Amino acid sequence: QVHLVESGGGLVQPGGSLRLSCAASGRYAMGWFRQAPGKEREFVAAISYGGGRTVYADSVKGRFTISRDNAKNTAYLQMNSLNPEDTAVYYCATGKNYYIGPARDRYDYWGQGTLVTVSS
Repeated sequence: QVHLVESGGGLVQPGGSLRLSCAASGRYAMGWFRQAPGKEREFVAAISYGGGRTVYADSVKGRFTISRDNAKNTAYLQMNSLNPEDTAVYYCATGKNYYIGPARDRYDYWGQGTLVTVSS
């Protein structure tokens, strides 16, 4: 069983930045997803175990950066230029495979989520 714990969420003004962290064990790819109120959970970004491959949703490309530090068993999501449409609960996920991409059913383990609110 893989246990994931997200942290770093909070309230930020439009144009601001936040960095989310996900503490997790395992030697597989990791992804970030988000779910806004009344909407489906959507893919944000994913990174391979070695960090050499990353994938981003078009909506965050150029603003968000995913990274990981395997020595600390932690993945990060640096979020810049935040806008109110980024408000959501953010989840990290990992799977028993090397897939990186937007398909939710390829991820086997999920964290409990951390709330990000972008508002003035």
